Amino acid sequence: MIQDYKASILIIYTGGTIGMIENPETGALENFDWEQFRHYVPELKRFDYQIDAVMFERPIDSSDMEPKYWVKMVEMISDNYEQYDGFVILHGTDTMAFTASALSFMLENIGKPVIITGSQLPIGQLRTDGKENLLTSIEIAAARNHAGEPMVPEVCIFFENQLLRGNRTTKINAEGFNAFRSYNYPALAHAGIHIKYENHLIRRPDPTRRFQPHYLMDNNLLILTLFPGMRQEIIDTILDQKDLKAVVLKTFGSGNAPQKPWFFNRLKELAERGVIIVNTTQCSTGTVEMHRYETGLQLLQAGAVNGYDSTMESTVAKLMFLLGHGYSNQKILELMNTDIAGEITIEEDL
Repeated sequence: MIQDYKASILIIYTGGTIGMIENPETGALENFDWEQFRHYVPELKRFDYQIDAVMFERPIDSSDMEPKYWVKMVEMISDNYEQYDGFVILHGTDTMAFTASALSFMLENIGKPVIITGSQLPIGQLRTDGKENLLTSIEIAAARNHAGEPMVPEVCIFFENQLLRGNRTTKINAEGFNAFRSYNYPALAHAGIHIKYENHLIRRPDPTRRFQPHYLMDNNLLILTLFPGMRQEIIDTILDQKDLKAVVLKTFGSGNAPQKPWFFNRLKELAERGVIIVNTTQCSTGTVEMHRYETGLQLLQAGAVNGYDSTMESTVAKLMFLLGHGYSNQKILELMNTDIAGEITIEEDL
């Protein structure tokens, strides 16, 4: 893409397969070194951009990712926000969708691209998918429209030729290069011979408001996946946590649960105690419709709030974000029913 300006891009390496480089003498995989990284990706020199890199003091395996590291990423972006046109975060794939979701809420009214990418194979291996993912992520982070505005000023995941909204994305493949999918929202861009942007789908910041980073998260919640034959004593034990503030229910179909009086009574007790209960579906595609069947309506009457078509990753991150800011229960329920970062599609009749 021909550009008449010299874009500045900051790469943030948090950990993950893409930054692992094979030692030619020992064959062992070693952690990210930016100069060595440039050696394995000489194509970086062909960009007429200023490309700098920072990294976590200790790279984090994505399985060990947690809110304190999201805060660190936000700090890195906030501290460098005025100096760079876009940001590329290199991250392990296992929890990438959680991180993308969290950052979409924590980087409120972001006006610059934050592209998260990684790979299934290390960057130094011959068949790596890391090179293409990295190079295209950088190009997208630097891309501007005819008015000089960033093409994609939001938090996204780029993987295998698709740019996906971060808080709509789920990892769906542990082996293939097509590791991520956005089931309920279309891709924001497709990379082929050219990068085709779907401008009508891309979120834009409110020009009357400033970029606002957030650093508060509260992880006093749990995910409860419903299944046939679940036992009352086990569910009671799981839910009997004195500091519990929220429960993400993964229900059947369009938001249904077994018609067991003990279960609905237990949820009602939790809701009356101030625990936020969010109803999300176990299905990959579709949305929760709590008025459709009696089993969903009972959840509504028990105090559960509609999770709509939110991914599990986005629901968890949004709850951590809202709980961390100490909002009242009523405010949290209101915001869970509000699209604040492009994370849900709300239909009035659901």
